Amino acid sequence: MQENGGLVLVVSTLLVLFISIALIVLFTVFQKKKNSLVEERKEVEQRFEREIIETQIEIREETLRNISWELHDNIGQLLTLAKIQLQNTTEANIKEVSETITRGLSEVRSLLKLINPEAINTIELKEAIQLEIDRFNRLNFIDSSLTILGIEKKIDKKHNIIIFRILQEFFSNTIKHSRASSLKVILDYKDEILNITAQDNGIGFNSDTKNNGIGLINIKKRAQLIGAEIKFVSDKNEGTSLKIQYKL
Repeated sequence: MQENGGLVLVVSTLLVLFISIALIVLFTVFQKKKNSLVEERKEVEQRFEREIIETQIEIREETLRNISWELHDNIGQLLTLAKIQLQNTTEANIKEVSETITRGLSEVRSLLKLINPEAINTIELKEAIQLEIDRFNRLNFIDSSLTILGIEKKIDKKHNIIIFRILQEFFSNTIKHSRASSLKVILDYKDEILNITAQDNGIGFNSDTKNNGIGLINIKKRAQLIGAEIKFVSDKNEGTSLKIQYKL
């Protein structure tokens, strides 16, 4: 009996020791895994913040280029026209002079909305897109429209910046390369999803051969940062559409 009791004690002691060691090992592994996940999360957050900053800079650079062009070509022409009209003012054309000056002031007010460095941090997605659409129509770049479907919902400010930059890149490509006469943007709000469609009627391109271009890769990379799904559809002479599905 004493031998059996001693054997049970030894086995029990070894079992307790084994369990203790196993728990220590598991705790150590868990702690290392936890620390690793914390570091990964920090890296992801830092990468996201860097991307946000880079995106803000790109938007401001694009905005300043647009403002510079508009000041030189559009507002400059309006001021020149107003000066000529003022030099030849008569009672008959005073209304025409007033309309030119009023239009110039309206153009300046539109630019002031864009030139504020904090505008992109506070402006809502719909308003940011509408400003771009209004600019295209005002300058006769392309016949543009924005349609809102469903009940508008708030979007995370940082995600808002990413989405706007993706669309801004698409708009820029449409204006510069597509030879399109029409640009339509649709924001379709569902219960948990925002479906965004931007479509032009330009010359398009072969999706199979151009789907990995630098611009498209950047757009896809940014979409992944905010968990959005993105899809390009384009065929030669059939226009191009960009579809974004974003979880609200």
